[in-house]
Amino acid sequence: MSVIAGIIFGFIVWFLMRYLVAGIFTVDQNERAVKTIFGRAERLTDATLDDPYAEYLRPEERERYRYPQLVVIPPGGPYFKWPWERVYKVSVATQTMNMALDLENPAANQGGTRLEAVTKDQLNIGLEGQIRYRVHERNLYAYLWGVKNPIVHVMGYFISILRERIANFEAPQRAITTETAPIDSNVVTGVSINDLRKNLRDLNELMDRECLSSAARYGIQFDASLITSIDSPHEVESALAAINTAHNQVSSDISLAQASADQKIVQSKRAVEIETLKAQAEVEPLMALAAQLRDLKRSGSGALQSYLRNVRLKLYNQAERVILEEQL
Repeated sequence: MSVIAGIIFGFIVWFLMRYLVAGIFTVDQNERAVKTIFGRAERLTDATLDDPYAEYLRPEERERYRYPQLVVIPPGGPYFKWPWERVYKVSVATQTMNMALDLENPAANQGGTRLEAVTKDQLNIGLEGQIRYRVHERNLYAYLWGVKNPIVHVMGYFISILRERIANFEAPQRAITTETAPIDSNVVTGVSINDLRKNLRDLNELMDRECLSSAARYGIQFDASLITSIDSPHEVESALAAINTAHNQVSSDISLAQASADQKIVQSKRAVEIETLKAQAEVEPLMALAAQLRDLKRSGSGALQSYLRNVRLKLYNQAERVILEEQL
C-alpha cells in the first residue's frame, strides 16, 4: 500500500508542477501576449476592418485581409493558463534592419549591404539604408497566423515597392520665379540618379506613405524608411562627372549673366531718376512764371501790361543793339 500511495503522491506532485505551477507566466514591458484555447485564439470581434489603420487598404483588398481582432494580454502578471491553453508572446519594440538584408539568403545583395535597383533610364544603382518597424499589437492575428514568416514577407513587399518607385521616379516640377534660389551646382535634373539624389527625402516620404497598409496586411507597421546612399555604376561615374561639370559651367554662366543684367537694370533705374530730376528742374521755373503771370492777370490788365513793359526795359538795358519794326 505504501508503494501505491507513493506513486499516487508522486503523480499528484508531477501534475501540480507540470500543469499548474508551469501554467503561471508573465509578460514583459515590450511584449504582448495572445492566448489560444484548443488552438483557437480568444477574439474580441470578427474583423479588424473597422480599425483606423485599415483605411489604407484598397477597396478590393479589404475582404482579403479581414482578420479577427484578438484579446491581447498586456504587460504584467503573473497570469495563469490551463494545460489546454497556449500563450504566444510577441515583441512590440521598434526594430531596425538593413533594407538590403535577405533573411532567407544572407549572402544575397552583397552580404546584405547593398540593394540593387534599376532606374527609368536603365541605370543599375546600389541603395543603402535602414528601415524601422514594429509589430502592430491591434492586428496580432495577421502577424502570428496571416503568413508563415511575416518579416520576410514584409521585406519583400517593401523592396518590390521601392524598386517599382525608383524605376518610375520623376523629379517633381517646381515653380520657377525671378527670385528663385541659385541653382544647385551639384545636381542635374533630367538624369535619373541625380533626380533621386536630389529628392531623396521625397523618396523616403513616398515609401512611408506607400507602406501604410502593411499594418492591416501583415500586422507589421513601418515607423520609417531611411535611404542614406545611392551609388551609381562605376562605368557611368565619369560620364556623370562630365555632365555635372558641364552643368556647373552653365550654372556659373547663368549666374554671371543674371548679375550683369541686375546691375544694368539698377543703372538704368538711376539714369531715369537723374533725367527725371533734370526735367523737373527745368520745368519748375516755367511753372513758377506761369503762376506769377496768372496772379498778375487776376490783378487787372494794366498790371500785366506794366509787367511786360518792365521786362522789356530790363532786356533793353542788357542789349547792345535793338531792332524795332517800323510801323506805317
